[in-house]
Amino acid sequence: MGNRFNPILWDNPQMNPVLLSGLNPEQRAAVELPAQSALILAGAGSGKTRVLTTRIAYLISTGQANPHSILAVTFTNKAAKEMKTRLSSMLPVNINSMWIGTFHGLCNRLLRAHFREANLPQTFQILDSGDQLSAIKRVMKALNVDPEKFIPRDIQNFISGSKEQGLRAHEVEAYDQFTRRKVEVFAEYDAQCQREGVVDFSELLLRCYELLSRNQALREHYQERFKHILVDEFQDTNPLQYRWLKLLAGAGEYRRRPHPNPLPLAGEGANAATSSLFAVGDDDQSIYAFRGANVGNMQELLRDFHVENVIKLEQNYRSHGNILDAANALIANNKNRLGKNLWTSENGGEQLRVYEAETDVDEARFIVEEIQELKREGVKLTEMALLYRSNAQSRVLEHALVSAGLSYRVYGGLRFFERQEIKHTLAYLRLMENTDDDNALLRIINFPTRGIGARSIEQLQESARINNTTLWDAAARAGGKVTAFVGLIESLRSGIAGLPLPEIMEHVLHHSGLVAHYEGEKAVASKRREAEERLENMNELINSATLFVYENEDDSLTAFLTHASLESGEHQAGEGDDALHLMTVHAAKGLEFHTVFITGLEESLFPHQNSIDNNDLDEERRLMYVAITRARRRLYLTFAQRRMLHGQTHFSRVSSFMRELPEGLLHWITPRYSASPSFQSSSYETNSYTKAFNAVPMEKAPPAPSAMWRIGQRVFHQKFGEGVVTGSEGSGTEGRVQVNFKRAGSKWLALEYAKLEAL
Repeated sequence: MGNRFNPILWDNPQMNPVLLSGLNPEQRAAVELPAQSALILAGAGSGKTRVLTTRIAYLISTGQANPHSILAVTFTNKAAKEMKTRLSSMLPVNINSMWIGTFHGLCNRLLRAHFREANLPQTFQILDSGDQLSAIKRVMKALNVDPEKFIPRDIQNFISGSKEQGLRAHEVEAYDQFTRRKVEVFAEYDAQCQREGVVDFSELLLRCYELLSRNQALREHYQERFKHILVDEFQDTNPLQYRWLKLLAGAGEYRRRPHPNPLPLAGEGANAATSSLFAVGDDDQSIYAFRGANVGNMQELLRDFHVENVIKLEQNYRSHGNILDAANALIANNKNRLGKNLWTSENGGEQLRVYEAETDVDEARFIVEEIQELKREGVKLTEMALLYRSNAQSRVLEHALVSAGLSYRVYGGLRFFERQEIKHTLAYLRLMENTDDDNALLRIINFPTRGIGARSIEQLQESARINNTTLWDAAARAGGKVTAFVGLIESLRSGIAGLPLPEIMEHVLHHSGLVAHYEGEKAVASKRREAEERLENMNELINSATLFVYENEDDSLTAFLTHASLESGEHQAGEGDDALHLMTVHAAKGLEFHTVFITGLEESLFPHQNSIDNNDLDEERRLMYVAITRARRRLYLTFAQRRMLHGQTHFSRVSSFMRELPEGLLHWITPRYSASPSFQSSSYETNSYTKAFNAVPMEKAPPAPSAMWRIGQRVFHQKFGEGVVTGSEGSGTEGRVQVNFKRAGSKWLALEYAKLEAL
């Protein structure tokens, strides 16, 4: 299909008072580029969506393209809808007939049109994540694969991850028997999906890529049709997505390579592109490597498409100058950037407000007080956001907000007490406290998996109905694996007798198998990040119990379970309500707020310890850059000297990112440190920043513990038995000791709760 489209609006776009009006010189230059491949390096808040949609309208209105020769790719349905809405107000054409959508949506459309060539039924169905997991479980059962050794969700991630790398089952390297077994499931799963005429999400892109790769006529048809390919958020593309774009643009032909690299390497065998690729992105906002995004695609684009036009959109329409200066100074520390510098025509605005808290609880209290003051000044809750690096941090913040009666909404995630791993743990505790709790029993009877299938549970429910008893009573008579589950609960109940509440949490987490389950998930690369967050959340539950005892002077499990139930339901904001936003920095990308609090700016937390261990801080720094540029008018940076971790108090060190922010941009709120402390000062007493930055976390012991416990002393603990004190930290109620027990090994115990006896 050629460009047989006549301009339907005007011969000269200058005649249109709307299309190009209001564009700054760089935006206009991008819109008016000739039909050649280009990279638009669009900084945060620089109007990239406007440029992308105006570019499409410009091409159509000037007759350079017709609506059917344009392919526009976004990453979310929301972005695609917004693009269509804007275009419908700019062009008198049928926007819905245009190829504008997500990678998955466009691949689905193409496969529907060519279902025979793709070897699919015309009415093929798409499996969502839950349906895919169910299908995998059926395959595992048919192949007699042990679900306790091979976790079904791990298999799901293995299959999806392989497909996103362009690999079929026979192309996956299987170095050991464990991987070979997963490959068997992968192969049979694909065969089952083919028999049933269904595809999963990752299959959509891979099947579409394979179809175009092997079918030359079809490939050339779409290469001739889509002369203008426009891509939003290009920095978030993974290798397969980029290769799909190259294939459609005619920048490189598919060549089946020897295993294990079935897809062509970037640039390999590349021809001059037959279509123009207009890519809009920001390498400084590439934060999804854990999802497979490859920021290097931007550099490869320049080479593969021989890009001569790189336009930088640096004028920011969102934030005040001081916020942008801080973001620029921070990201300048990253190497291998394409490079840009955000600026604004507005004034500098306020300095960034820095608060150094004594504890994480103090940090949350300060934030709540500032929110209340901002409300009095007329700033709505919905215009404020609390950002954190890890989901586990939300628990202390949520507790403070609930206590203050402030409505909030967890954006892109669940409230702390609604998270899967927390509900599982609480279900164990509820059943131990009340064996008549059928809902709690049903939640955990086969989690972690212990071979109690759906049929066994149905029989249990039927027995309880016939005998008019609880499920627990029916389980006690059931025998087999169900009886073993009953024994586990009884063992947990006896194991926590007499223990303080925080130690009850720790005991149940470890002896229920929950910790072992999520530790096992960490071994799967595609699941590691999620598993680490779940483990952090479970450790935070211990912290929650510790704080509950401190605040309520109540050590009972019943009282804590009541507290958890109430907190999970209170102040839940409804749609349209004025509510504060809580979210991880990852979830905040693409959003903006009047006021932003970036919390927990401590080394090992933000930047995360994993990045420090891998000596790779670039993506963490990009994440901090994204966090800073979410704020329009006011930005708070907070950190704590001490933070509760794993039920124990640990001493923190302020984030190294704070050193990278110009001192002149910061206003220290903490009264005794407000005299613009010098980051280079060596004064321990007068410089709080240096004091916090140089404080050694965990490894260096704070003041000596109570004199009654000494290294080498023999002690007795009612749960762990006899042991010898081998280390100590802190003093008084914040002190703890390390004890090497004969039976239980080495453990750290809080002096306030441990109830140690000297021998």
